[in-house]
Amino acid sequence: MKSAVIVFPGSNCDRDLAVAIRDVTGVAPVMVWHRETALPEGIDLIGVPGGFSYGDYLRSGAMAARSPIMRAVADAAGRGARVLGVCNGFQVLTEAGLLPGALMRNAGISFVCRDVALTVANTDSAFTRLYDAGETITVPVAHHDGNYTADPETLDRLEGEGRVAFRYAGAVNGSARDIAGVLNEAGNVLGLMPHPERMIEAAHGRSDGRRLFEGLVESVAA
Repeated sequence: MKSAVIVFPGSNCDRDLAVAIRDVTGVAPVMVWHRETALPEGIDLIGVPGGFSYGDYLRSGAMAARSPIMRAVADAAGRGARVLGVCNGFQVLTEAGLLPGALMRNAGISFVCRDVALTVANTDSAFTRLYDAGETITVPVAHHDGNYTADPETLDRLEGEGRVAFRYAGAVNGSARDIAGVLNEAGNVLGLMPHPERMIEAAHGRSDGRRLFEGLVESVAA
């Protein structure tokens, strides 16, 4: 599987994501600086990492979404490449129009950093194919602006089309309908606030995030 991780000024989870991809696939991803205008040929997976791109100035992810490389990311997604946006990466994908909705300041105006329980709401995507429907997994979060919101019509459409990938199993940040991760219409773009790359081996305490990456490998090989 050929992969790349986008790096913005202020990214601080790019290496975490790269290590997770390398450990599962056996091949290190190409690290692509945000000012580049092209991605490697034949790319299968693009990771948009967490962190604080541009210091979260203006709105979280808003400036990064207008980086030159994002046009290439959108083009690759349109061709069917898998795109995984984690935390700030989720914010970037919504700001870039690759996913619906927006990520607002957490309810309670507090930074949340802890392991949380997630319910797997969809198992029909490349990202979730190795989980069981309704399964509860544990994945860490670390965000200040993770409160997912969208208008009722959009939320109903996401629900009806099975595009809610993960939900929080309890109150975390005020997200509408406890949504923790959503898919695009084609199912090849996933944005989620929790960090699966931080829960992939025994040294992390659990490995619940590993199956997400293993599922991506299987989907590309299929």
